Amino acid sequence: MAKEIVLIGLETLPEIREGDDIGKLIVEACAREGVKISDGDIIVVTHKIVSKAEGRIVSLKDIVPSEKAREIAAIVGKDPRFVELVLRESKRIIKATREGHLIVETHHGIVCANAGIDATNIAGTEEIVALLPKDPDMSAKKIRNRIKELTGKNVAVIITDTYGRPLRNGMINMAIGLSGINPFRDYRGKDDTFGYKFKVTVIAVADEIACAAELLTGQGKERIPVVIIKGYRYERNEKASAKELNMPEEKWLFK
Repeated sequence: MAKEIVLIGLETLPEIREGDDIGKLIVEACAREGVKISDGDIIVVTHKIVSKAEGRIVSLKDIVPSEKAREIAAIVGKDPRFVELVLRESKRIIKATREGHLIVETHHGIVCANAGIDATNIAGTEEIVALLPKDPDMSAKKIRNRIKELTGKNVAVIITDTYGRPLRNGMINMAIGLSGINPFRDYRGKDDTFGYKFKVTVIAVADEIACAAELLTGQGKERIPVVIIKGYRYERNEKASAKELNMPEEKWLFK
């Protein structure tokens, strides 16, 4: 019998506002759309609706840039107010170039452009931007616990964002927060089809799941901020964190 993995995009979530209960809204959307939540489902949530619910939406009109922000903005050609927000959301700057690249390490330990701050799909204006959730793992845990409270079902939750990859064109989704799932599948010490023993292969399944969900969520007018994934067998883990996906600097191959 062929294995089947099913992805279902929820299309009826309302416009999210600060203070909204994301877990409850997901359960309600599933009821409207005839989607039954089951044990073992994976709920993939785009970070923007989490950021909106947690009040992580900022107007650039309220930001006064520091002198450092002005200096960096002059180099990268970005709005000094935007750069100020990037600095506030970052541990350190990795690279700032005249080609417009501002690569930083966020307080979450994620190395990315612009600290993950985004103006798309927020309010129809670049003056309003979304910051990443302060603690994406905790956000995922709260959503997961709320869904279990309302349905009795034990699911996993992954919160995602898009990012660019070194030496590859185009962007893909990645997991920035998770709850209830091991972010890796470790093949080390196991045999392949021909008996070869894997030595280094560890698959980042949380990122693979995030990418699969992005096929439905999209980046344009799709308005599918939540995807339910059914049929994927994963290792449950109550203590796992998306931070485990962040490679420590001593292992970086490119600097």
